[in-house]
Amino acid sequence: MAKIGTAGNYGKKVRSDCKATIELTDSGSLQIEFISKLEAYFGDHIKSLIEAELKFFGIKNAKLTLEDRGSLDYVIAARVEAAIKKAIETEKEFLLDILPQNFNQTEKDKLRRSRLYLPGNTPKLALNAGLHKPDEIILDLEDSVAPDKKFEAAIMVRNALRSVNFYGAERAVRINQLPAGLQDLDHVVPQHVNLILVPKTESADQIEAVNEKIAEIKKARKLDYNIWLMPIIESALGVINSYEIAKGENVVALAIGLEDYTADIGTQRTNEGKESFFARSQVVNSAKAAKIQAIDSVFSDVNDMEALKQNVLNSKALGFDGMGCIHPRQIVVIHENFAPTEKEIEKAQNIVAAYNEAKEKGLGVVSLGSKMIDAPVVKRAFRTLKLADIGGNIEPHGKKTGGNK
Repeated sequence: MAKIGTAGNYGKKVRSDCKATIELTDSGSLQIEFISKLEAYFGDHIKSLIEAELKFFGIKNAKLTLEDRGSLDYVIAARVEAAIKKAIETEKEFLLDILPQNFNQTEKDKLRRSRLYLPGNTPKLALNAGLHKPDEIILDLEDSVAPDKKFEAAIMVRNALRSVNFYGAERAVRINQLPAGLQDLDHVVPQHVNLILVPKTESADQIEAVNEKIAEIKKARKLDYNIWLMPIIESALGVINSYEIAKGENVVALAIGLEDYTADIGTQRTNEGKESFFARSQVVNSAKAAKIQAIDSVFSDVNDMEALKQNVLNSKALGFDGMGCIHPRQIVVIHENFAPTEKEIEKAQNIVAAYNEAKEKGLGVVSLGSKMIDAPVVKRAFRTLKLADIGGNIEPHGKKTGGNK
């Protein structure tokens, strides 16, 4: 009986993707059928890529059909590999060269105002996501991927981490809920991923399990780069244990997921957010106590920019450092409204000026007018000016140029 494997997507509404079907045969050598409007332009190149991949996996007799909707090499390679692995058992990986910029690491305190979620099994959304300049791009293996597509999605995300230009955004992956998510790490840890989001975290033990698995993979592959963690709190129990979770090794930010949280406490999510005030405040407090960033949930209405703006301002007022987004059009609104106001910039400039003056005079105490300035206030002032500079609201020498009011 012939062994058949299929992976990918094909249809009139599909873009930048393909569907690979392989049927292993006992004889007849390799037969490759390429169905695409682009066959006249790229047919020879793509058939050569497929032949190289089949040879890599030791397949000598098979019929392979590739139905294409304008996919790039890394997408084709992922679909063919997934189809092959549904037909035969193998742990080999067909890896294309990694882009030089995808070796980059990120700092622990990198700005994470916006983090754009992309479904891990939908390659068309990843290609230009970096052009929208989010601080972070999340390739999702969890909620946005159907259960029967998770295997091929993991291979697609692996290839995207190597081949897609993210234009400076932090490259992150949301794995599946543990324990299944630990298997996702085998695909993404070796690809120089910057950050792992751990969904539905409820205990510090889960963070320890992720760290142990990452350490195991890094040791086996002799990898020495940083991989940060961002647990997502999505339940009442997670909120209660959030400080212990935030203190975990390699945790740089604590996020909250309000869709699952409100379901867990048996209520409906509203734009006003009264139902989640305690949980959001608790997550901010836990994150700040652990000296890491606090990241708010996504705002799901991608057409209501005014409501998004109010949501961002509420998040900022609660102490959050950033929030998730599910559409590129939300990024600008998030960045603009997490930026310091003109009044905040002016106050920060005065505090920094007082700090510098005290430092030049060798004074151990900083004062502004009749008020004493504590070290945390000075630190916050420097961060405000840094945010203003990034947002284009301040000139290099410190003079404000306008901004949000």
